[in-house]
Amino acid sequence: MKQDQSPTIGLLEIILENEEIQKLINQAQAAYLQAYVPYSHYPVGAAVLFSSGVIYCGCNVENASYGLTVCAERNAIFQAVAQGERELKGIAIAVPTEAFPAPCGACRQVIREFAEDCPVILINGSGQTRETSLRTLLPDAFGPEFVGGLM
Repeated sequence: MKQDQSPTIGLLEIILENEEIQKLINQAQAAYLQAYVPYSHYPVGAAVLFSSGVIYCGCNVENASYGLTVCAERNAIFQAVAQGERELKGIAIAVPTEAFPAPCGACRQVIREFAEDCPVILINGSGQTRETSLRTLLPDAFGPEFVGGLM
């Protein structure tokens, strides 16, 4: 596995085992092959690992009414939540292009709903990885712990 070094590289090894990392990468790459992308032609696959040890996968699904499109990351997380999962441990996002993917703002916020921080592995079409964290991608995030006092 090729890796770009980043300041968060230690977080990945502390939280995830090498076997989990490789499974996430492989499953995210396989997931983008199922993407429904007739408009953007930009397939994305995501694999999310929850504290139960189960990995859930998702791909982006586009719609002619663009606002109804669902990103791969949210697709995978929502499938996990539908199975009772609540504690996200790590996520991998893969694309077939040379540029690395990046989760959109909505996906970052949904990831934050189920993890204060977690490793985020980005995979390009050459199989190279870039490792970061949710906290790096979404600093000073608004999370569910803030909502209790607002109601």
